[in-house]
Amino acid sequence: QVQLVESGGGLVQAGGSLRLSCAVSGRSFSRYAMGWFRQAAGKEREFVAAISWSDGYRSYVDSVKGRFTISRDNANNTVYLQMNSLKPEDTAVYYCAAGGTIVTSIPSLYRYWGQGTQVTVSS
Repeated sequence: QVQLVESGGGLVQAGGSLRLSCAVSGRSFSRYAMGWFRQAAGKEREFVAAISWSDGYRSYVDSVKGRFTISRDNANNTVYLQMNSLKPEDTAVYYCAAGGTIVTSIPSLYRYWGQGTQVTVSS
């Protein structure tokens, strides 16, 4: 069984930064593609970023390109989302997901999900 636990969310002013962490327990972490998604109140879950198991490829939604960076530490079973220049529209619950062997923005292709961490950006 694989468990994911997110941390690092909070309240920040527009223009500020946060770093989200996702600690993964279980086997074969280094073989999973990892993703971050977010869900704002009243909206559908949205893809944010993903990274391949080998760290050779990253994908981002257009709205966060140049501001967010996804990375992973396979030795410590952790994936990160560095968020800079935050905007009020980034406010959402952020979820970490572990999936198959490819980087994808499709939520149904990720097998395991964390419980989410709230990010609130004030204007």
